[in-house]
Amino acid sequence: MKRFLKLLLISSLIVSMCCFTGCAYEFFDLNLEADYTNNLSGTVLNVYNWGEYISDGTEGSMDVNKEFERITGIKVNYSTFESNETMYSQLRTAGVSYDLIIPSDYMIDRMIKEDMLLPIDVSKISNYKNIEDRYKNQYFDPENKYSVPYNVGMVGIIYNTAMIDEAPDSWGVFWDKKYKDNTLMFSNPRDAFMTAQFYGGMSVNSTNRADWDKAADLLKDQKKYLQSYVMDEVYGKMETGEAAIAPYYAGDYLTMYEVNDDLAFVYPKEGTNIFVDSICIPSCCQNFEAAMLYINFLLEPDIALANAEYIGYASPNSKVINNPDYYYYGNEILYPSDEDMPITEYYHDLDDDIRFYYENLWIDVKLH
Repeated sequence: MKRFLKLLLISSLIVSMCCFTGCAYEFFDLNLEADYTNNLSGTVLNVYNWGEYISDGTEGSMDVNKEFERITGIKVNYSTFESNETMYSQLRTAGVSYDLIIPSDYMIDRMIKEDMLLPIDVSKISNYKNIEDRYKNQYFDPENKYSVPYNVGMVGIIYNTAMIDEAPDSWGVFWDKKYKDNTLMFSNPRDAFMTAQFYGGMSVNSTNRADWDKAADLLKDQKKYLQSYVMDEVYGKMETGEAAIAPYYAGDYLTMYEVNDDLAFVYPKEGTNIFVDSICIPSCCQNFEAAMLYINFLLEPDIALANAEYIGYASPNSKVINNPDYYYYGNEILYPSDEDMPITEYYHDLDDDIRFYYENLWIDVKLH
């Protein structure tokens, strides 16, 4: 989920010039809808988020954390994680303390069950009105009590039009011997199993071990056609034409396309995973009021727009979606029409026995 440089040469020249001229970050002229005070000035807010998942000032973008510090006087101590499981483990076993986190739907479901999140009174978040209704009252938080939507995404197939004969429309392309050694696959179990489960007509939330066995067998059979398992490595391989086909997140495809316009994207006919990453306050929070201010700030139209354009994922913020100046305004991949919307299924938090079962199956797949 990374935002790479679009124009490497130009960016390198800018960096070089800044080294000699002492370029400094220039604050944006923000049109804020909420009122912010300096009552908490001098305090620290510890934020834990995915890597490259906020506009950070690179490529001339807005530095959201610096803007928040300027407006409120609150110091943002910002850390990143690479997976929901890493974040969960840090909070559960490492004894760390964060004031705000941004997990995905199924992990929020688990953390609510385990009393790891504090309630959020959305009536005290004035910009909550900007969140589209379709992203409220989700299965993992039906009363909107513990989470505020941040980003929305779906998984699809990225393919190189210069390297394959015809556009794929099915997860079955990853079992097609024509593309042997030219296909990639997720290197994490939940997403890899998802491709096999949809292809095999199973639910991604099945509690039947036989379904997971069937999906594991499909992944084992698929393995002989794969070039490699990847996560962030997918960027280099697809952008340079080292591989022809990969499953990945729609927002990241748009980033890759800006580097290699031979790339195209499709949602498979069998269906795919949809996810919502949301802002939460963990039970270890030490600066609750600052966390509430930060949530409201992230929902500001100017801030949400900067994040949406930088990250490239779909925004749940109506002020972004309906803004004709939004770089991805009307983008059919991020915002498909009702007629073009693929079949989707959210990941749910599965019982420990099923989760441990498929994680062990995944080890077997990788070793097979």
